[in-house]
Amino acid sequence: MAITDVAARTAKPREKEYKLTDSHGLYLLVKPTGSKRWYLKYRFEGKESRVALGAYPLVSLAKARDKRDEIRLLLAEGISPNAKKEEVREQEQSALNTFEKVAKDWHSNNKRWSSGHAERVWRDLERNILPTIGARNIADLSTRDLLLPLREVEMSGRLDVASRLQQRITGIMRYAVQSGLIDRNPAQDLAGAITSRKATHRPALPLEKLPDFLQKIECHKGRLLTRLAL
Repeated sequence: MAITDVAARTAKPREKEYKLTDSHGLYLLVKPTGSKRWYLKYRFEGKESRVALGAYPLVSLAKARDKRDEIRLLLAEGISPNAKKEEVREQEQSALNTFEKVAKDWHSNNKRWSSGHAERVWRDLERNILPTIGARNIADLSTRDLLLPLREVEMSGRLDVASRLQQRITGIMRYAVQSGLIDRNPAQDLAGAITSRKATHRPALPLEKLPDFLQKIECHKGRLLTRLAL
């Protein structure tokens, strides 16, 4: 006999848990504590199992029946309800793994940084990278996606900043690989994509001027560290 909403609402706790049975495997389990939860009993590939549908009255009788009917459709298509539930859970978890979230985890795991350095690293990311790709799922990011914000920094002439940010992005994506969030690091293919600032080389000191130069160093009255550097 099918459950009525009145029966579900007025069911009282007993010394032992008991079931109020609806149709097609749906039942309400009443605990000695007074809590009530919906379950659906089903058979899949010859094995009996059950899936939780939620607590009553948060999940009403009508809603529990709707969930039951959805699961029966899955079973008719040869899909395990528990497997589907796990797939949905993984998809929801994956959607939470944005580049910004993973970047924060990576940043907080770099314990060897000084507080000042850590602040500068995050400020650079916050200003230049996160506005473009921060909200993206990290598993969906390609090398081209990672390159876009770097190009913007490069085009502004801040080549040193772009180079540092490339290293940060590579580190973040490496952390994602090590955490099992992605299979490969697309940032590895950024190598050589950003223009490096050319080093300026000073002309060599002519040999004939070397003795005079060494004499000046010897006579220098500044700090020892400065003399050694010279």
